[in-house]
Amino acid sequence: MALHFQNLAELEVLCTHLYIGTDLTQRIEAEKALLELIDSPECLSKCQLLLERGTTSYAQLLAATCLSKLVSRVSPLPVEQRMDIRNYILNYVASQPKLAPFVIQALIQVIAKITKLGWFEVQKEQFVFREIIADVKKFLQGTVEHCVIGVIILSELTQEMNLVDYSRPSAKHRKIATSFRDTSLKDILVLACSLLKEVLAKPLNLQDQCQQNLVMQVLKLVLNCLNFDFIGSSADESADDLCTVQIPTTWRTIFLEPETLDLFFNLYHSLPPQLSQLALSCLVQFASTRRSLFNSPERAKYLGNLIKGVKRILENPQGLSDPGNYHEFCRFLARLKTNYQLGELVMVKEYPEVIRLIANFTITSLQHWEFAPNSVHYLLTLWQRMVASVPFVKSTEPHLLDTYAPEITKAFITSRLESVAIVVRDHLDDPLDDTATVFQQLEQLCTVSRCEYEKTCALLVQLFDQNAQNYQKLLHPSSGVTVDITIQEGVQHDVLINKYILK
Repeated sequence: MALHFQNLAELEVLCTHLYIGTDLTQRIEAEKALLELIDSPECLSKCQLLLERGTTSYAQLLAATCLSKLVSRVSPLPVEQRMDIRNYILNYVASQPKLAPFVIQALIQVIAKITKLGWFEVQKEQFVFREIIADVKKFLQGTVEHCVIGVIILSELTQEMNLVDYSRPSAKHRKIATSFRDTSLKDILVLACSLLKEVLAKPLNLQDQCQQNLVMQVLKLVLNCLNFDFIGSSADESADDLCTVQIPTTWRTIFLEPETLDLFFNLYHSLPPQLSQLALSCLVQFASTRRSLFNSPERAKYLGNLIKGVKRILENPQGLSDPGNYHEFCRFLARLKTNYQLGELVMVKEYPEVIRLIANFTITSLQHWEFAPNSVHYLLTLWQRMVASVPFVKSTEPHLLDTYAPEITKAFITSRLESVAIVVRDHLDDPLDDTATVFQQLEQLCTVSRCEYEKTCALLVQLFDQNAQNYQKLLHPSSGVTVDITIQEGVQHDVLINKYILK
């Protein structure tokens, strides 16, 4: 498909082939034509034509795609031209706030790229692309749809600033990211928190989709701020979920205010699951804040507020029936022990009650093994790290792990044995077939079981003897039922695995 785009109709045919076409040959030709269009001197005028007169969302998406590639070139467009493109898009999305969400996001990504790549551009002794927060505040004065667009602009910009472009020098990326962190990121977080406070100050209309979308976008913005690569480590959180968030020292005042944590705990209790999950994700990051941000009294107070929040959630566990909330809460508990020492935890006034609630929550979770099985890892991590810390605790306050750790061990073992009958009779996938996960969990349980180890040994011996007797009875010719024998063989196999790992 050669480049002969004389009118809108021809451009929209390109959009159809590129985004929704099923013919592979036509799509390949359309991709070639897209590259030709970007290199064409008429590219900007054609993009404007698509945005202003296009009859489909895909026409607008094509324009955004072309503009994104155009402003990302290694040889940048003149400053004035980039400013014109940015201002045009800002005015365009402001005048059409009900565009398709994917079109709005694509256009805003163009603004984010222009802002990042021109972060140090100066005209008349001013940084010409750093007025983005002032631009966004104009959106926040409009309708709910305009507020959503403003928040998305900040969210996409924060993500773009955090994104490493390996086609460009890493030192330049780090310089831009550091400058953005030091000059703008704190203001963005404060703005986002103020918006959330405004949401809570009014009666929440959970049936209003626009209102829900605004809250969702603001929570995503906060999460992007807290997930920022503050020190240039480029850490892959998926590889190690138990990391520390290197919050800048200049943010101390935000974190020292009890209202900050209270805000997100209140949001969790007030919002529907798809939104409360995001509030918990933010709390995971708050719980991971580097210890050195506080002095000892401040750290104890901050930890106390986190523990109060945990207690409130466990005393009102309705929201944890949602798998997303449940998973994020398990991550939250694991982060607490990763970032704080057992000796600090036991000094919190609510510790005895909270450790009891956490133990009950863990036991219930283990008993319902089929619900969100990927989250169990975090609960076992919590107990493994708690028990491993016992020898190093100097506080005279009771840690109570000798009471609850044996219960966790018992719940894990018995729930896995009880699952055999359900798996066999209902023909379910056997979770014990995933040997990598099983052995990882048993490695964690290995540490937990050594707290009051004699109780673990007695339990295993009892279960082994009891199930061996049952198996012998089933092998008797007059009582042998194939399904029951299969179940008992599975149970005996699991007991042997537990004995081998925990010995």
